[in-house]
Amino acid sequence: MAITQTTTVCTSVIRNFTEITKIRLSVSVVFSSVAGYLLGAETIDFFVLFLLCLGGYCMVGASNVFNQIIEKDLDALMDRTKDRPLPSGRMTVTTAFIIATVLTIAGIAALYVINPITAMFGAICIFMYVSLYTPLKTRTPLSVFVGAFPGAIPFMLGWVAATNDFGIEPGTLFMIQFFWQFPHFWAIGWFLFDDYKKGGFFMLPNGRRDKGTAIQVVLYTIWTVLASLIPVMGVTGRLYLTPVSGVLIGLLGIGLIYYALRLYKIQTAKAAKELMLASVSYITLLQIIYVLDKFIR
Repeated sequence: MAITQTTTVCTSVIRNFTEITKIRLSVSVVFSSVAGYLLGAETIDFFVLFLLCLGGYCMVGASNVFNQIIEKDLDALMDRTKDRPLPSGRMTVTTAFIIATVLTIAGIAALYVINPITAMFGAICIFMYVSLYTPLKTRTPLSVFVGAFPGAIPFMLGWVAATNDFGIEPGTLFMIQFFWQFPHFWAIGWFLFDDYKKGGFFMLPNGRRDKGTAIQVVLYTIWTVLASLIPVMGVTGRLYLTPVSGVLIGLLGIGLIYYALRLYKIQTAKAAKELMLASVSYITLLQIIYVLDKFIR
């Protein structure tokens, strides 16, 4: 009986931790950071790679926990978030704050061991996400613009971790993921519009699901694809993409633009969800192609 109770408690603790740190989002961010590291590293240091994964997860996890502490009451109003640990009462705010603080210290410390520049960008990421993006979500659609900055840091963070330097290469990686944030999050804001409205969140650029929003989605999608192809031109230092990989990225881009145009044409929640899924596939496959291109050529 005691063993069963212990197992149940452990399962509950793990579940609450993975939910409040948003494990899927955190792992995707770590994936981006690892891709950036592999692109920047001349030789792979697995200890540095471990610290990057640890620091990256802690950094994003801390941001997510602080975010949910601030939005606890609003999360309780929305269907997709009402069962999270804090609004459901499965975790206290005090416990969540301790978790967030420990993750912040551990994350920045792990990144600092790699190099101070990496730690600095990690700290900036947490600060902007928690202190700027989170409070702006209920005040202005510009929150997505502000949130795009910390959201674009992980890809370039890996390069900085590998090189201890910030230049045109990590700047390009940052730009790609920066532009990508807009069609991705506006697509989410579109198909979850009614639920976000319950919490008072303003996620769409003009606050409405209309052609004005859809046009901006299309424009930022095009800019995302164009930014992704810049390394093919040989103007981004050590970050270079062969023409073959450029064609593959171009084909992925055409697919992404297709879904953006589809949203513009039919303006449905289903089309927005399809664009969101396409955007996740795009950035993931792009990072895989970039890394494979470096090691195969």
